[in-house]
Parts: sequence; C-alpha cells; structure tokens
Amino acid sequence: MTTTQTRPVALVTGASRGIGRAIALRLAATHDLVLVARSADKLTAVGRACEAVGATVQTMALNLRSVAAVGALADLHVDVLVNNAGVAVLKPFLEMTAEEWDRQVDVNVNALYHVTRAVLPGMVQRGRGHVCIIGSTAGRNTFVGGTCYTGTKHFVMGFAESLMLEVRDAGIGVSVVTPGSVATELFPEGTNTAWMLEPENVADAVAFAVTAPPHMLVHRLEVRPLSPKRPRSSF
Repeated sequence: MTTTQTRPVALVTGASRGIGRAIALRLAATHDLVLVARSADKLTAVGRACEAVGATVQTMALNLRSVAAVGALADLHVDVLVNNAGVAVLKPFLEMTAEEWDRQVDVNVNALYHVTRAVLPGMVQRGRGHVCIIGSTAGRNTFVGGTCYTGTKHFVMGFAESLMLEVRDAGIGVSVVTPGSVATELFPEGTNTAWMLEPENVADAVAFAVTAPPHMLVHRLEVRPLSPKRPRSSF
C-alpha cells in the first residue's frame, strides 16, 4: 500500500522488531509510515499492526548495506526520518573478525549516511523535516568488548550535532535519542533484562522529539533505567 500525504510521513529503519517496531507502532497514531528492514515477513506483520492503529503503511524489504538499494529511498516523500537500524557485536577486539567489524560500520555508520543523504534533499526543498537517530549511552561511555560498537555510537553523536548545525536554518530538526540498556535481542539468552528499559520507552522518547513545536528542537535526549537493582515490576 502506498503512502499518502494527508498526515506527515515517517520512515523508520530497522522496523521489523525491537525498538524499531515499537517506534513504528508509536508513530502510527499520528504519521503515515514507510517501514524498512531486511525481513519482508516481519515487516508485513508490523505494517498490519500499524494500519490497525490508523496509519497508511508502505513496507520496503532491503539491505541497508546495499548503496544501490538505499538509493530507492530518494524517490519517497519523507517528513520524519528515524535512523534506528543498528548492529552490535560485543566481543574483545582480538576476537572480532573483519566481517563483524565491517558489518557494524556498514549498518551503524555508512547506512546512516546513505539513508539520510537519500531523503534529506527533499526535506530541505520543502523547508521542513526531522531526522531522528537512535544512538546509545555507549556514545559517551566505553566498555570491554565495545571497540567497534562504542566507536560507531560516538560517531553518531558527532554526526548528529554537526548535521543539526548544517540544516537547522533550512527548517530541519536533528535529534539523537540515547537509551541506556533496553530489553531487546541484543543481549545473550539468559541475561537479566527485568530492570532494563522496554522498547516502548524509547519509542515514547522519539515521539516526544519529533512532535515538539516547530520552533523547539529536542537535540539530545538520554533515557535510561532508573536502577539495575530494581526490576520494572517493583514500580
């Protein structure tokens, strides 16, 4: 189903599961959607759930590591871009393969450039738009096993602030939402996630940033669990 322009259109990458799925469902009440991920079947399921909320939905199954595939996004009308797709391989540097390194850089850094570069000119031409990037508190912290992942998230912080300064006079807002630990498939099986944020918490932060008044920019928004010693159910 193609998108209409009766409502603002939000493009969400990595929309088939986890944080991306939660963002899509959260924005479906106010936006029509373009949902991007590699899994066509999972995207279709998310799209149907978003349509049930009221959104018109277009799904695009593509690999963000393919520059040619990402180029197709340039033909779309996009008012809000949520760069959510990300990859994490957490292991010591000397145990990490070149393929694991390249995959993280391709998705977390290079795809961020290619997707944003595809849709940003249309926003500038219309004089309005919003780019929201899902970062991480790893963008200002480090940890053992994070040589590549934290490096890519530090890149996100620098990229987002520089881009914000470049395009704000054109009417484009740039936000970066930096969650702490979120209960997703990122963590190995058996990890205690009962104290972590839920994907819906990050989605709420994204919605707050992209629906702020036009004269107001929420540029950096950090959300984190209150305490690793208190499970969510205790509140």
